[in-house]
Amino acid sequence: MAKKHKPHRVLPGFNLSLGYTLLYLSLIVLIPLSAAFIKTTELSFSEFWHTVTTPRVVASYKLTFGASLLAAIINAIFGLLTAWVLTRYTFPGKKLVDALVDLPFALPTAVAGIAFTAVYSTNGWIGSLLEPYGLKVAFTPLGVVVALTFIGLPFVVRTVQPVLEDMEAEAEEAAASLGANRWQTFHRIILPALWPALLTGFALAFARAIGEYGSVIFIAGNMPMISEITPLIIITKLEQYDYTGATAVAVVMLVISFLLLLTINGLQWWSSRRNSTSR
Repeated sequence: MAKKHKPHRVLPGFNLSLGYTLLYLSLIVLIPLSAAFIKTTELSFSEFWHTVTTPRVVASYKLTFGASLLAAIINAIFGLLTAWVLTRYTFPGKKLVDALVDLPFALPTAVAGIAFTAVYSTNGWIGSLLEPYGLKVAFTPLGVVVALTFIGLPFVVRTVQPVLEDMEAEAEEAAASLGANRWQTFHRIILPALWPALLTGFALAFARAIGEYGSVIFIAGNMPMISEITPLIIITKLEQYDYTGATAVAVVMLVISFLLLLTINGLQWWSSRRNSTSR
């Protein structure tokens, strides 16, 4: 009886690879996050609840998660359009536009915040044009959305773009030959194939926006109850040596972010399973 040979693998075996993976995740993710929860236990439940539910902190929750959600939705729409143009069309300067998509990855967030503040202030290039119409961007919640949209765009484009590149145009041509209009082709042919990647890009942009600090503090104005984000609340408490209060707010942010991302990943799994069963 011939002896079966184990397949050759370049990387070490499962046990050793898993051990390295768990050690790396523990050092980088699990231990720091656990320290935040452990530090919070120094507060009693009433002290913890009072710290995380003050009107100023609650207002920062609403702005942070609301602006992040709105920015992620905007990026999902226009990121898909950007990826479509870069994938399906050829035009002068295409490589330059493709490179500019990655600019938020390379540009320091503080530089982006200062640039947006200069452009969208009342005496800036764009802000001066919007002011006669009563639209104020800098030092308002709208400015927060603009900054979060900027830093989240590449996540959607770079997630959707490879799927569009691998998608064959024959299916669209077949749908058109059968009498389907553009909306029907997009809704029934293109969107189901793009939906998992688009949802992943949305989740990445949303998660990135929740924790953004550098680009927001300049354009937001940081007015309590109006344009103050939760990361700034945490930094303020740290500067006041209120470490337990800072970790308490951070734990709330962590739990809410985890639940939202878990929900999005669940929707992604459900949509992928539905698409696989429908084929």
